[in-house]
Amino acid sequence: MSDPVVVPGGREVAGRLDRPDADTAVVACPPHPQHGGSRSDPRLRAVSDALAPDAACLRFDYGPWDDQRGPALCTTDAERTIAWAADRYDRIGLFGYSFGGGVALRAAARTDASLVACSVLAPAVEAEALDAVGCPCQVVVGERDTTVDWAPVADRAAALGHAVERLPETHQFRGGLNRVGHLVGRFLATRL
Repeated sequence: MSDPVVVPGGREVAGRLDRPDADTAVVACPPHPQHGGSRSDPRLRAVSDALAPDAACLRFDYGPWDDQRGPALCTTDAERTIAWAADRYDRIGLFGYSFGGGVALRAAARTDASLVACSVLAPAVEAEALDAVGCPCQVVVGERDTTVDWAPVADRAAALGHAVERLPETHQFRGGLNRVGHLVGRFLATRL
């Protein structure tokens, strides 16, 4: 079961809430909207499916793109979506893929203690973004990924004591969607 959600605020942020009757929830940040990223991304769906039936998953779309402030506005969209979920659920996890992984890490660094865990897949972000994340974090990377510079992020995560999973995949993880869903879902579910 999935319900439509509109996140209140100054920008049009809409999503789908899978399993709204669950006790805990994960907010899922999509890849870059200028490159076709949306709440329907197969990696977000794989994680949502892996969380069933125990946790809700709010897969959302960012508000309208702004060339000047795009990443910052998308991070604000994620923060508002986390706040919306925190008003309804006791425990919140966060997930993001690619550009959404960077958004998730920046939002986790700026969000209060309502987050119990954060997982990112092939994050497009500088390694230092991990330094201010206050909850347990998982970084999943594809060792054949030539789209993002994953090694510094994975190394920084390991140095900070976060969980790091290296898979023999490209940036799209096309052959490993079930494995990604299982790894991320298990990491988040055990902390929710």
